Amino acid sequence: MRRSRLEIYIDILKVVSEGAEKPTRIMYRANLSWPRLQDYLDSLVRQGLLVEEEMGERRRYRGTEKGFRVLNYFSAVKRELPSLSAVR
Repeated sequence: MRRSRLEIYIDILKVVSEGAEKPTRIMYRANLSWPRLQDYLDSLVRQGLLVEEEMGERRRYRGTEKGFRVLNYFSAVKRELPSLSAVR
């Protein structure tokens, strides 16, 4: 079954919160293709949920306070409504 856009956002925020900073690591751990990952990362940065840091020619992503609040909110909803996990 396909993930919704919201589920992919949450998956990326979770992966970043677990310590993945490099785009390639985020891509593999969130199970996304490179072009899709770029679209999602750009969107998350524009919304202020992630911050992009350039180190020379390399990029790294870090969660913002707003991003962690969003992740915590949806994690709490998922705990309170366990049937949402079964829908997948």
